[in-house]
Amino acid sequence: MCCDKEKTKPKDLYYNDYDSIAGFISYFYQIDLVRKLGVNKVLEVGVGNKTVSNYLRHNGFDITTYDCNESLEPDVVGDIKELPFEDSSYEVIMACEVLEHLPWNDMPKTIDELFRVTSKYVIISIPFTSLYFEAAIKFPMYNKILKKYCLDLFIRLPFAIFAGCSKHHQWEIGLKGYSLRKVRKEIKRKFRILKEVRPILQPKHYFFVLQKVQ
Repeated sequence: MCCDKEKTKPKDLYYNDYDSIAGFISYFYQIDLVRKLGVNKVLEVGVGNKTVSNYLRHNGFDITTYDCNESLEPDVVGDIKELPFEDSSYEVIMACEVLEHLPWNDMPKTIDELFRVTSKYVIISIPFTSLYFEAAIKFPMYNKILKKYCLDLFIRLPFAIFAGCSKHHQWEIGLKGYSLRKVRKEIKRKFRILKEVRPILQPKHYFFVLQKVQ
């Protein structure tokens, strides 16, 4: 990411705002999606409080952290629109809850940079603002019988017409002018979408797993 707001965003916000049940659900999905790709060399753009990068590094991944906010102490400081890495330097790039901090007009250049620097995959998550209903139901042996954590009943209304962005965001999926279809179209300009994931009990974060297509 990089905008003036992010450069000056207090470090404590990445702990107070993100260290919640919903925040740790998002961390799990970030880690699990990386593990399932079977890769080793990872670039994490947007380090937050380093929960994800610390876990991956501890478990043997070769991970580099990158952020425009120097106070977060990433391995490399810089702008996502101008990644200072050679072509195809990393097997997977993670940019979770990052792109919405940039003006939408910067999306093409950002997507192009992610495409240039990854050799295989990109994982991104973007806030999805909407009205929704969710019920997670679990009972003994459910996981062993059906191979799923729980029965998740979910309904999302397509647009949150009465909502606005977070004060730190430029745009979000679901808000007027930023439909899921529009976001997919921009991503598909360079990548194949392998999967889209809505975390259980954390529908605000919407994940895309992307494959580089030559």
